[in-house]
Parts: sequence; structure tokens; C-alpha cells
Amino acid sequence: MSNPQSSPGIIVVLGRQFGSGGRKIGQRIAREFGLSYYDKEMLSEAAHRRGFSQAIFANNDEKRPSLLRSMLSDTFATGVPYAHNLLSCESIYQAQSSVIQELAEEGGCVFVGRSADYILRHHPRMVSIFLHAPAEHRARNLIERGEVESMEKGMEMARRLDRKREEFYNYFTGRHWGRADNYHLSLDTSLLSEDAILEIIKTYLKVRGV
Repeated sequence: MSNPQSSPGIIVVLGRQFGSGGRKIGQRIAREFGLSYYDKEMLSEAAHRRGFSQAIFANNDEKRPSLLRSMLSDTFATGVPYAHNLLSCESIYQAQSSVIQELAEEGGCVFVGRSADYILRHHPRMVSIFLHAPAEHRARNLIERGEVESMEKGMEMARRLDRKREEFYNYFTGRHWGRADNYHLSLDTSLLSEDAILEIIKTYLKVRGV
């Protein structure tokens, strides 16, 4: 495919149901437009370069506060009361938000998840996209990726992780994860090839003039 010349300040944010192909599509968008790419791992590395704890950022994987607090307590317990030796979940989210905002100011990029659509909602060149697909389709994707061995386990895994993402997003944004009016564009990845999805996104960005 050709490499379209897009504004260096374009920000593409992908929300996604688990197993719908968000990471692969995000990587392809980044390559197509010459944008930086940030998923959980890349954002953790970027945070580490800015002086934040890489372990904490890596573990803050779109979990609502009660789940994250329990996980952090198990991971970092030292006999010192939690309140005295750990960042609160809200503080971690605020730190993550600051990193996302800084990265967006540095140039064009793609963010996968992390409620970046809400964090960057006032950015004039942000485009938010939500990717979804039926549970059966996502389960087949998980089997192909080697993450599960059966359709039943794949569907259960997809639904369980979707619940965690929904709880995280709704808690910190006050919005409803996956609801169409939170995003500029929503696509069912079971109906189209990756190439077709990429072409739709390219066309949308061109028409929008971002």
C-alpha cells in the first residue's frame, strides 16, 4: 500500500473488545501513516523513560481500582501499610494520563486502549475508533493465536477480559465503554478483512481532514 502523507499531529485511539484484532490493526495504522505506536508494553516503556515505575505501569492493565489495589498489594507487599508505600489507583491513572498527553504532544501516534480516547478528548486531531466482533469470532481468533484451546474457553476469556476493560473505562471516564456515541467510528472486524478495515479508516481520516 502507498504511504499517505498525513498530518504529523494526528492521534488515532483504538478501543477494542478482547480478541477483535485491535493490536494488529493499530500496528498497521501506525506503519501506514508513519505514526508512533503505543500499547500496554510500549506505554510502559515510555513511562519508564519519564521516571515512572515500569512495573506499576505494566501491571495497570485496564483494571478497575479494587482489582488493581489487590494485585498491587500482593505484588509489592512489604509489611508496610498499603497507604504509605504504594501509589493509589487514581494516582497511577493520573500518571498514565500525563504520559499519554505528553506523547500526544510529541507528534502523531496510535494508542491502543488505556481510555486514551477520553484522556485526549479535547485534542483537535484525535480520532477515536472502537473495534468489536461477535464472541464466536473473537474466540476463533484466540484459538489461532494459541491463547486458548477451545471455543468455549475462548468465549469465556473474551467476555471476562471485556468486563475488566468495561469496569476500568467506566470508572475513570464516567462514560460507557463500547457505546457508539463515545467514538467517532465503530467497526465490526468479523465482517471485513484487515485490509478493508484499514482502507475504511484511511478514507475516514481523509474525509475528516485530520
